[in-house]
Amino acid sequence: MASKFSKPWVINLAMIAALIGIALIGQQFSPLLLPRADVTGAAEPGCDLQKRPCMATLPEGGRLELSITPRPIPFLQALRVEVAVTGIKPNKVAVDFAGASMNMGFNRSELAATAPGQYAGEASLPVCVSGGMTWVATVLVETHRQQIAVPFRFDTGH
Repeated sequence: MASKFSKPWVINLAMIAALIGIALIGQQFSPLLLPRADVTGAAEPGCDLQKRPCMATLPEGGRLELSITPRPIPFLQALRVEVAVTGIKPNKVAVDFAGASMNMGFNRSELAATAPGQYAGEASLPVCVSGGMTWVATVLVETHRQQIAVPFRFDTGH
């Protein structure tokens, strides 16, 4: 006697229900993946990470410079991310990559101190099936008093 679960359509229906459940749970908890910050800095106008490093002024003084290489910034390849910070003393520096209009999952890399005020590490961008995409690289600077987030927007594959 065949089990009622041996029919392929029942298995497919169960898989679809499971995927819908996962999507709903992910949508509910996606704000938890966003960078948390006490204050936000602003990138200087005209910033284009595809062409050069970009600067930002930090709240309460200080400056930050973000550089991502190689340029143009590719998908699915190792990226060198470098951050220089002046005017404050970070305990930790990380960079978080997020799609501006599409959830691309958790994609954060902690950067290692290479010299006073200098941080570097590797990261990669997941591939976007639609080709071009606008990204937000948020530099997260943690000090003993606060978490500072500085978002930098850039486009790939357009």
